Amino acid sequence: QVQLVESGGGLVQPGGSLRLSCAASGSIFSINAMGWYRQAPGKQRELVATISSDGSTNYADSVKGRFTISRDNAKNTVYLQMNSLKPEDTAVYYCKLEVRRSALTWYNNYWGQGTQVTVSS
Repeated sequence: QVQLVESGGGLVQPGGSLRLSCAASGSIFSINAMGWYRQAPGKQRELVATISSDGSTNYADSVKGRFTISRDNAKNTVYLQMNSLKPEDTAVYYCKLEVRRSALTWYNNYWGQGTQVTVSS
């Protein structure tokens, strides 16, 4: 089994910062891409940022220049540094990891449980 544990969400004022973490544990052979997604009330889940195994990154236009995704392969952890937060960033944030559990299997997607980020004065 693979478990993902997210942390770092909370309530922050507009213009503030938060750092999300997502740590994977369990039966892990390797991790390919890692990513963050978010879902606001009444809206579909959307991509926020992804980072590949070689460190290349991709961001939604709405967060470019404000959010930074990074990964620590030794800790099987992905981070999302969020700066200059806006009320429209309010959502539940989910991490997704492409995990290979053994040399005999291929990659499967695993999702975190979600962490609430609320940007409000």
